[in-house]
Amino acid sequence: MKIGYFLSSEDYTPAELLAQARGAEEAGFEALWISDHYHPWVDAQGQSPFVWSMIGALSQVCSLPVTTAVTCPTVRIHPAVIAQAAATSAVLHGGRFVLGVGTGEALNEHIFGDAWPQADVRLEMLEESVEVLRKLWEGGFVNHRGKHYTVEHARIYTLPDTPPPIYISGFGPKAIDLAARIGDGYVSTMPDGDMVRRFRENGGGDKPCQGGFKAAYAASEEEGLRIAYERWPNAGVPGELSQVLPSPRHFEQASELVTPEMVKDAFVCGNKAEAHLEMIDQYAKAGFDEVYVANTGPHFQGLFDLYQREVLPRLR
Repeated sequence: MKIGYFLSSEDYTPAELLAQARGAEEAGFEALWISDHYHPWVDAQGQSPFVWSMIGALSQVCSLPVTTAVTCPTVRIHPAVIAQAAATSAVLHGGRFVLGVGTGEALNEHIFGDAWPQADVRLEMLEESVEVLRKLWEGGFVNHRGKHYTVEHARIYTLPDTPPPIYISGFGPKAIDLAARIGDGYVSTMPDGDMVRRFRENGGGDKPCQGGFKAAYAASEEEGLRIAYERWPNAGVPGELSQVLPSPRHFEQASELVTPEMVKDAFVCGNKAEAHLEMIDQYAKAGFDEVYVANTGPHFQGLFDLYQREVLPRLR
């Protein structure tokens, strides 16, 4: 299993994200995820740099492969623009770039005042956007008039030798089936073997499956939980609320109903290697090929040291 590090754009400044990328490579991580947000989930996280600027900068500070986890190429940014951004990112990273995509959240995508589509419509939009991306990566002039998008006389001139793979995030059955049918891989943040099986059995086959989880490194489990609850109370917000709530203040309001124990279930807290190994084992047993760990809070170097010293050697 490939072990990667998840750069949380909501939680760190651009300089801190670059420092984490360097630190992750030095510690022995094999790849990077990076989130694409316009807003943080809650104000306590406090950041949200533009992901495409960060991906360009990452190419200059480390050599690890990068996957967006995940970009929504449907509402806030037209897929023709994402196609150019992803192509340039793949060139800068020497082909070590994967475009992870999903149907997004109102939190990031509603900012122009557009209506937030229902889930079935968002899946329809995502499928058409992937079609647009792949047409543009063929290198010729593209004219596309679809149900949701129009592209007129567009050509991308800066292209990688091979188009970037497109991995698709999915949690519900319809999204997983779409990922299996049109994706080059699958992305999830739940160690759920049923989801992976559905992906593989409905067309995904042996395509890569990436998973990710959150950690809060600290001197004790209690201190880690305090940090996690302060910075990511939204981890305990249930159901579809994460897709439909439109602003950080709404997530803060919903998070008032979240208890520390609810957040604890979503995080690996503290400084024990065994807790991380147990979580990674859950993803391995679920059938994932790659797993990415994100740190929250100020002690990311402690997490890198733990993985370099105790976690990665035991996995290898």
